Amino acid sequence: MDFNKTAEIVYGNIEKVKPVIHNISNIVAVNDCANVTLACGGSPIMSDYPQEVEDITSLCNGFVINMGHIYDYLVESMILAGKRSNLLGHPVILDPVGAGAAKARNAAIFKVLDNVKFSVIRGNISEIKFLATGSGSAKGVDADEKDLVTDENIESVIALAKKLSKKTGAVIAISGETDIIADDKQAYIIKNGHAEMAKITGTGCMLSSVLGVFCAANPENILGASAVAVSAYGYAGELAYKKILQTDGGTGSFRMYLMDYVSKMNAKLLEEGAKVESR
Repeated sequence: MDFNKTAEIVYGNIEKVKPVIHNISNIVAVNDCANVTLACGGSPIMSDYPQEVEDITSLCNGFVINMGHIYDYLVESMILAGKRSNLLGHPVILDPVGAGAAKARNAAIFKVLDNVKFSVIRGNISEIKFLATGSGSAKGVDADEKDLVTDENIESVIALAKKLSKKTGAVIAISGETDIIADDKQAYIIKNGHAEMAKITGTGCMLSSVLGVFCAANPENILGASAVAVSAYGYAGELAYKKILQTDGGTGSFRMYLMDYVSKMNAKLLEEGAKVESR
């Protein structure tokens, strides 16, 4: 299907459904994740108490797990809510923050992966590479420069994403200067976004929350919804950067304008700036 038509359908469904998203988030970015969920048309519930997460997620349309913090009770909550979401047929998004960085973190991530079926797994290239191969060179929670997607290695990155998708059953979303969104058969290459986004804490966490909204409203087309979400979020970043140039703003203003343009984004505006190629 034509990408612009897909975007029109995806945004139309968000407006109709107004999905409620259960989000267990990185505490560094929890407020931004809640606000970006609202900005793109959803409604957030940020509950992580083990005794209530199954009930809470039953009231929602989708569930986002962000593993930026991995206290034992959080991992328990992630699995409890994830299993309930699976039973209800709700899309579940995984953001494996820092995968490959530490043994305890890796064990927690794989424990969650073993117990919950995911609709989308979104991470930077180093995180995804670790999940796919068991090895990687993450720089803390950031991608290692030697892992970055380039014109020379893009085909091998697409192949890795498709292989991981086949193994997990999830759409794989690799975010970076060039984004790759793939299932086991098809991939989108997306070149929206701006380098300024890397200077704001939580922009990746926020993207995972955006994916939660788009996929919860479009459960029959997770791949298409994911591609639209990533392109739209990246284009919002481009528009935010143009705005700070006009206003002599800095990173604080950029953060505000990014949220503004996520809230203003729609299929018509995205058509003007989407940089998407299907493979």
